[in-house]
Amino acid sequence: MLLYLVVINVIGLLIMKWDKYLAKKQKWRIPEKRIWFIAIVGGALGATIGMFLFRHKTKHVTFTLLLPLLTFGQVILLYYWQFHEFMS
Repeated sequence: MLLYLVVINVIGLLIMKWDKYLAKKQKWRIPEKRIWFIAIVGGALGATIGMFLFRHKTKHVTFTLLLPLLTFGQVILLYYWQFHEFMS
């Protein structure tokens, strides 16, 4: 599970970097649905870090509000899952 979370968050970070690169080059972009999919399946932290690190999608209210909120929710769920499993 830990390996999955590391990989999916690296993908989330890199997808934000790649989309920013494509935006600068005025190339065909990565669909926002794909970015959200990566975030929802566990890559929200990486995508959030990428959003602020590369200053990408920061003018989109849905990204600046919902992506950190999703990250927070995933961290809480992971903490609960780990703590609950530890206590069992």
